[in-house]
Amino acid sequence: MSDILRHVKTLYLFTKSDIKTTVIPVTLFSLAAAPDLQVSFIPHTLFWVWLHLLQFDISNQTLCPDEDKENKKDRPLPSGRISLADAKILRWMMVPICWALSYLYSAQTLYASVALSFLTMVYNEFGAHAGHWVARNLSVAICYGSFELGATLVASADRNTLDNIAIASICISSGILATTYQAQDLKDIHGDRIAGRRTLPIVSPVIARLSISGGLILWSVGLALVWGLQLDALLLFLAPGMLTAFRFWALKTVREDQISFYWYNVWLSCVHALPGYYRHFYT
Repeated sequence: MSDILRHVKTLYLFTKSDIKTTVIPVTLFSLAAAPDLQVSFIPHTLFWVWLHLLQFDISNQTLCPDEDKENKKDRPLPSGRISLADAKILRWMMVPICWALSYLYSAQTLYASVALSFLTMVYNEFGAHAGHWVARNLSVAICYGSFELGATLVASADRNTLDNIAIASICISSGILATTYQAQDLKDIHGDRIAGRRTLPIVSPVIARLSISGGLILWSVGLALVWGLQLDALLLFLAPGMLTAFRFWALKTVREDQISFYWYNVWLSCVHALPGYYRHFYT
């Protein structure tokens, strides 16, 4: 029993740092965007998202394990909980496991899983993570959209189709990440330099901060119009967006960027709730 618990903890530690950036936001998104949400499917959605995140994170963390020795020593590889060879075996075992689980839900969910596996290879093994920041942002945006597509299908009563609201929500979310993903890169700038990545904060710090702050403001205003927010909801939605935009522009230490990224995820969670708001008031 103790060995089983140890292995479970090892799997959790692969994904620990991304629970708040992927599992929680994507799950919240799927609950808001699903055309006919089934409450009993929420645990299924959580597990589907986490399992695919595990596939991605094992792939990512086996690429440059020395990088994590600097600032993420509790991860399974630098802490010695698993060998690099075993982690690489597990990485490729995750592909058929994710596909098999997804097929149990629907063929469309399987397509989302296959897309995620391919995009994981593009981002990690094929080197998009260390390439030009435009390619990196786009690959992350499409990958995140695949997460949301699969999760929304799993959360829905009909796991074969999505309505226009759900599809538009996924496209909007991908657009936000394509234009503001550099928000995460600011807090990771030291590790990215070690790994040789050419993220926007490394290539052009001023443009990075301007694009994040400006993007947050433009997206906040635009989404308020798209989803028809009433005054009280408008104020609640704009507040974290404006605060986060100000922080990224004015507060520039790594520690402050970490806090700003926390607020960015708060704002992103608000964005992910907007389809549910629209369904409640307008459909």
